[in-house]
Amino acid sequence: MNSCPKVIKIILGPILASILFVCVGVGGMAQGNSRVPKFKVIAFFTGKSDLAHISFVNEANEWFPKMAAKYHFSYDTTSNWNNLNSPFLSGYQVVLFLDTRPDVTVQREAFEKYMNAGGAWMGFHFAAFALTPSQFPQNWDWYHNRFLGSGSYASNTWRPTSAILRVEDAAHPATRHLPTTFHASPNEWYRWGNDLRTNSDIRILLSIDSSSFPLGTGPKEHEIWHSGYYPVVWTNKKYKMIYLNMGHNDMDYEGGTNKTLSHTFENEIQNRLITDGLLWLGNAKRK
Repeated sequence: MNSCPKVIKIILGPILASILFVCVGVGGMAQGNSRVPKFKVIAFFTGKSDLAHISFVNEANEWFPKMAAKYHFSYDTTSNWNNLNSPFLSGYQVVLFLDTRPDVTVQREAFEKYMNAGGAWMGFHFAAFALTPSQFPQNWDWYHNRFLGSGSYASNTWRPTSAILRVEDAAHPATRHLPTTFHASPNEWYRWGNDLRTNSDIRILLSIDSSSFPLGTGPKEHEIWHSGYYPVVWTNKKYKMIYLNMGHNDMDYEGGTNKTLSHTFENEIQNRLITDGLLWLGNAKRK
């Protein structure tokens, strides 16, 4: 967490002087802008494993501040998950999970309390991952089964490739400016253990269109999808939240350079989805 710079302004008067302390936030809030932000966003990330996820996090932390300046909200970041506590979260209207989720019980309890009190959340890609046994087991029932509804991770496509996405719900504020179908940025697409269509709390916003098949290039046959129904963006009607499966850039692993070969935020239509989703979360009425 960044140290808080202190600006002192002294207004002299016949009797007293007033001192004003101005504190700049955690990570990415624009300075020098006197406009009061419409809402405040805090993005949590880990950025320690999987170069594709780290590439996405770095890209997100460059792109979101630009959107914050354009749409007049503030964007802060932190890799300290101990900040996931009630006093800290009370200063923000929207929480982002860019790559992982909290694993400590008190952090999880604070997040659940925040969401139940009307807070808003946007999560990307690996933030929903859960697989037992693994380093990220499914050991948080509220989050994976009730909040996200997706349950465990089941499989993924490989290698990262673009997919044609279909808007399932054009009435939602996050999707109303999108065409019926569009090409997404290259991504590693996830399949889930739970069928979200059977969950009355889940509102599926986008899925993979059948014209995408076969999706993936392998080399393993199970990494190439030839049919099926795969939701990629959805919300839970009981909460102010939206999950997006995007968040895994293509990397040059085979060539040994580990360079980023694709960028999530170089897609105007997909960016509209993310921006409109975030503006909906930030401006939505609280419970």
